[in-house]
Amino acid sequence: MHIRLITPAPPRSRSGNRATATRWAAILRALGHQVQVSVDYGGESADLMVALHAWRSADAIARFAADYPDRPLVVALTGTDAYRFIDSHPEPTLRSIALAHRLVGLHDLIGDRVPPEHRSKIRIIHQSARPTGPRRPSRRHFLVCVAGHLREEKDPLRPALAMRELPPASRLRVDHYGAAHSPDWALAATREMAANPRYRWYGEVPHHRVRQAYTRAHLLVLPSRMEGGANVISEALVAGLPVIASRISGSIGLLGCDYPGYYPVEDTPGLRDLLLRAETDPAFYQSLVSACAGRRHLFTLEGETSAWAALLGEL
Repeated sequence: MHIRLITPAPPRSRSGNRATATRWAAILRALGHQVQVSVDYGGESADLMVALHAWRSADAIARFAADYPDRPLVVALTGTDAYRFIDSHPEPTLRSIALAHRLVGLHDLIGDRVPPEHRSKIRIIHQSARPTGPRRPSRRHFLVCVAGHLREEKDPLRPALAMRELPPASRLRVDHYGAAHSPDWALAATREMAANPRYRWYGEVPHHRVRQAYTRAHLLVLPSRMEGGANVISEALVAGLPVIASRISGSIGLLGCDYPGYYPVEDTPGLRDLLLRAETDPAFYQSLVSACAGRRHLFTLEGETSAWAALLGEL
C-alpha cells in the first residue's frame, strides 16, 4: 500500500511526535509498504492515512476522509488529544475520532478518554525502544535522569524542586535533557541551576546523548501532568533503568496499576520522599527494578511491528 503518514512535527524536530512518526514509517516500510511522511495533506492520493494527533492533524484527517471516504484512516491519539483538546477543542478532536476507522492508543487506559461508541476502534500499540549499552551507574552520585522538554504539560522543574532541602548526606542529583519551549522556561531552568547545585539542565541534545545518560543514571523521573504513553518510559525499561513517575493515566497505562514508583502529580515532598527512599532503601529500589523488568517485554520492536501488521490486516 501507499501510506500517507501525517505528523504535526516538522523534519529534524526532536519532538516525541516526530520520533514516533519516523519509527512508524520505518516499521511500515519494513512491512512492505510505501510511506510518505508530511506535516499536512494536500489531497495527494494514498491507499491509507495514518495521522498522528487528532486535534493538530484535524484538517488533514477531514480532507482525506472527504476525498477518499472508502479508504482506511487511522488516527493516533496523543496525550494532549486525550487529556486536553478533547475537552478544550472538542469539535475538531471528536470529529477526527469519529472519522477514523481505527484509533491507535499508546497506553492501556487511553480508552477511558474516548467516547464509548468509538472505543471498539481502539488498538493499543506500545512504543518500542532500542537497547542501550551496558549499564554503568555513577558511583559518585545517585543520578536521576529527566528526559523531556520544558513545557507546562511536563511539569519539568518538579524534580529540581525535589532536590531542595535534602539531607546533606544525600548523593541525589538531577540531569535534565530537553529543549525549552519558551525563553521563560529556559530562564527558569538557568536560574534553578544557579541556585540549586543538585540540578543540571543540558538543553536539547542528540538522542544518543540521552541514551548514554540512561546507562549512567540510577532512576528516570517522569513528572508530567499529562502523557499519551511516553516513549521515555519504553526507553528506560528497555535500558534496565527503573522509573519514578507522577500518578497519571498515561504512565499507569504503561507501568501497571500496582507499580510502586508513583507519586501524586505536582507533589514536591512526595517526589522527594520517593527519591530518598530509592536512594537509601535497597529493597525498595530493587522492587522498582523488578517491576520494570516485568514490563520490558511490552516495548520490543518485534511487538510494535506485529501490532501494526495486525492492524493493517484488519483494514
